[in-house]
Amino acid sequence: MSQCLLQVQGLHAWYADAHILFGLNLEIRAGEVVALMGRNGAGKSTTLKALMGLLERRQGQVRLEGRDIGKLAPHQRARLGLGYVPEDRRIFTELSVLENLETGRQPPRRGAPHWTPQALFELFPNLGAMPQRPGGRMSGGEQQMLTIARTLMGNPRLLLLDEPSEGVAPVIVEQMAVMIQELKRSGIAILLCEQNLHFASLVCDRAYLLDQGRIVAEGTPASLQAHQQQSGL
Repeated sequence: MSQCLLQVQGLHAWYADAHILFGLNLEIRAGEVVALMGRNGAGKSTTLKALMGLLERRQGQVRLEGRDIGKLAPHQRARLGLGYVPEDRRIFTELSVLENLETGRQPPRRGAPHWTPQALFELFPNLGAMPQRPGGRMSGGEQQMLTIARTLMGNPRLLLLDEPSEGVAPVIVEQMAVMIQELKRSGIAILLCEQNLHFASLVCDRAYLLDQGRIVAEGTPASLQAHQQQSGL
């Protein structure tokens, strides 16, 4: 069995005084793809932000490769191999594809694939066809690909992906599924927030079901859909 890369115990998180996450326990193993599933407002995106250290109020233990990272700043977590792709993309619209990629560059990392622009253009052929195009002149799906590619330039061991299939064309969704499977083969672990059951079923080994900030079930994406239907979540 592969090593436990990320271990989370008793994770609580707040937005100001609003308590959003309640004692989450989860783990991700090296080379594993795991989904956080649940309705809008269940706490999926908040979970990723808490893991990345982007929320001021949080409690619980977060360990990356056995190291407690709970008190580290987001940039310190990134330097340890934690990559984060937000739902709202946040590319630099005036910079070209290549220039966007350069903003994410970090040195090679032990135990993680070393990504270069050329390697990423093989993973994302759409980007390879437009290296000089400004980010603001790309489609939503292409911008999503660029955001993921820029994060990969940091050579992460674990990638946090927030709704990668949201709001993009079906053909891009299929390309995203192929990309995630390639990343898994390269040894990268992925934790993704996802509502698209078909997409999750294509790429995920396991899934957690969130409801009102609590993990209420764990299993395959299909088994969690059945649980949702039976329980009315």
